[in-house]
Amino acid sequence: MIHQERNAMENPDFTTAFVVDQTPMEAYNAINNVRAWWSGQIEGDTDKLGDEFTYRYKTFHYSKHKLTELVPGKKVVWLITDSRLNFVGNPTEWTGTKIIFDITEKDGKTQVRFTHHGLVPQYQCFNDCSNAWSGYINDSLRELIMTGIPQSWPVE
Repeated sequence: MIHQERNAMENPDFTTAFVVDQTPMEAYNAINNVRAWWSGQIEGDTDKLGDEFTYRYKTFHYSKHKLTELVPGKKVVWLITDSRLNFVGNPTEWTGTKIIFDITEKDGKTQVRFTHHGLVPQYQCFNDCSNAWSGYINDSLRELIMTGIPQSWPVE
């Protein structure tokens, strides 16, 4: 099941969620294995509180992330401390936003709810970025959780 919310009145931030049969800890571990589901160049550690990592995709996207909350089997939060999106008018739209993964167990299944807090419809990046996040979260991350197999892309 894939669920997306884009009602700016109720929830202006981009949110999407899915449900899998795997455990909350399997989902948590997969989320923290960022290189296994997010394409591009990732430098730095991605699995301990306070870790900082950068993400780059060609010359189009740079962002620096700090892990600000880790609750095993329940929650992962990244604060974006710097960004340059070279395909929008304001390349720092992501700076100061948060990436939130909420993990909950429901009826023996695990729900992963992704929110990019601060990625709102008023931002030029909203359509392109929400479409990209949908693919990474609902396809790549979901597949990684379900199969344990890293999703690979060529890094250019």
